[in-house]
Amino acid sequence: MWNERYAGKDYLFGTEPADFLHRAAPWLRAGETALCIADGEGRNSVWLAGQGLEVTAFDPAPNAVAKAQRLAAERGVAVAFHLAGIGDWDWQARAYDVVAGIFIQFVGPEERAELFERIKAALKPGGLLLLHGYAPRQVDYGTGGPPTAENMYTLDMLRETFAGWEVLRAADFDAEVREGSGHAGRSALIDFIARKPG
Repeated sequence: MWNERYAGKDYLFGTEPADFLHRAAPWLRAGETALCIADGEGRNSVWLAGQGLEVTAFDPAPNAVAKAQRLAAERGVAVAFHLAGIGDWDWQARAYDVVAGIFIQFVGPEERAELFERIKAALKPGGLLLLHGYAPRQVDYGTGGPPTAENMYTLDMLRETFAGWEVLRAADFDAEVREGSGHAGRSALIDFIARKPG
């Protein structure tokens, strides 16, 4: 399904990063290693590489990865792109300074719990989690994301899941989003930035 969605010439979610990354920028450091989960057509990983991070990204859709590689070449940055899904990605322990999960809410609650454990393990001590997605009311807006509220985030759920982490930003808000044809219109958004205990 995703490979078909990414088959068009245009970038489904545009070529500019999610605005969330601009809000996360104060905590990013050039030279750090970053992993972008289910990165799609590369808009977020390419931007992170442009900030001087050493970025690895994966996505299961060949059409998306091909477009991501093209975008990186156009922007003159290097990203290590891989064709892989969440289930078959090699989740190395303590491998990254930053892990970014941006609009990865195609996973339901059970898979999400497992994914979050993998993210926790993949981050180095003191590493930075960048998580951005939709709140449950997004289902009523219908401007992006899955049609199931169970896949969405709440701040209480995230604080509980990452208990003991230093929460640097936690926000639940509505905003007008213009990210290609895939995300367009009023949206219910969650920002969650937290640092793994050292």
